[in-house]
Amino acid sequence: MIKLFQRYILLFIILVLLQVWVLNNIQVSGYINPYLYVLFILLLPFQIPNWLLLVFSFLLGLVIDMFCDTLGMHASATVFMGFLRPIVLQAISTRDTFEAGTFPSIHLFGFNWFIKYSLLLVFSHHLFLFIVEAYNFNAFYLILWRTLVSTFFTILLIVLSQYIIFRKQ
Repeated sequence: MIKLFQRYILLFIILVLLQVWVLNNIQVSGYINPYLYVLFILLLPFQIPNWLLLVFSFLLGLVIDMFCDTLGMHASATVFMGFLRPIVLQAISTRDTFEAGTFPSIHLFGFNWFIKYSLLLVFSHHLFLFIVEAYNFNAFYLILWRTLVSTFFTILLIVLSQYIIFRKQ
């Protein structure tokens, strides 16, 4: 249990630092913003209580907000993502329950399952974030375009991280 906790703390720190120091400086024509830090929420164990999932989601978003000076935009988007995670898991799962101690992984559940899971959650996170950032619906097509393009690049980074860093055990 302690080893698992240390692993997630290390993952939290690495993803936040990678997001703040590297990925926040990547903006292609103002539309592509990869947000790899959401991988932390995606990889949390299945048996995590919903209240703890929301707390971790809020803390992750709050830390990103503190570094980016965005006044709660990331915190609200990550809490929304954390809220949707159990719903998405229930909707796309072919099982009633998951084995204790397992977490979402491309190696354990297959490419198609992981893409559906991460695509739904990352798209909802990005859409929520960009709507909150714009604070109006006048530029809905621009928001939708930014969401689609950023989701594509974020999913690309997530899948690459699954194959490069989180190797099959």
